[in-house]
Amino acid sequence: MSKPELLDNTVLSNLALVGQMDLVFHLWPDQVSTTGEVLSEYQAAAQAGHLPAQAWSDLPVADMTPREIAIAESFSTRLGAGERSCLAVAHTRGGLLATDDADARAAAKRLGVPVTGTIGILVLAVRRELLTLRQANTLLTEMIAAGYRSPLEKLDTLV
Repeated sequence: MSKPELLDNTVLSNLALVGQMDLVFHLWPDQVSTTGEVLSEYQAAAQAGHLPAQAWSDLPVADMTPREIAIAESFSTRLGAGERSCLAVAHTRGGLLATDDADARAAAKRLGVPVTGTIGILVLAVRRELLTLRQANTLLTEMIAAGYRSPLEKLDTLV
C-alpha cells in the first residue's frame, strides 16, 4: 500500500453512525486503512453500544514498524493512542491523516502530513460525484444529530 489514507476513530465513528463506510473505499481504493490502536478504540465504543460493531470489518489495518511505534510514542499524550499511531504511519509512509481532532491536525501540520477530516471526506465525495451536495448535507445533518461537533451545518460554501 503506497501513500496510505489513515482514518482515526472520529472519522470512523462519524461515517459508521450514518452507514457510509463504503464512501472511503470509493474515494481511496487500495489506500484507505487504519491502525490497530484506532480499531481498539472503535471496538470499545461499539462494545459499549455507542457504535455499529461490524461497520469496519473490511478496513485494512496498517502493521506498524518498530520505527513507527517509537515515533508514535514520542508524540504528546494530548493525542490518543489512535491519533498517535495514525500520525506516525502517515508521517513515515507519506500518507494522509483523516482526523477531526484539533491537536492531531496541528501535529500533522507541524510534520507536513496532509490532513482531511469528516467534512473534507464529504466535500471530496461531492467533488468526485459519489454524493450530491444534498446527500452530503443530509449526511452531515445526521452526523451532527448523532453527536458530531461539526464546524459547519452545511457544505454549500466548500463545493
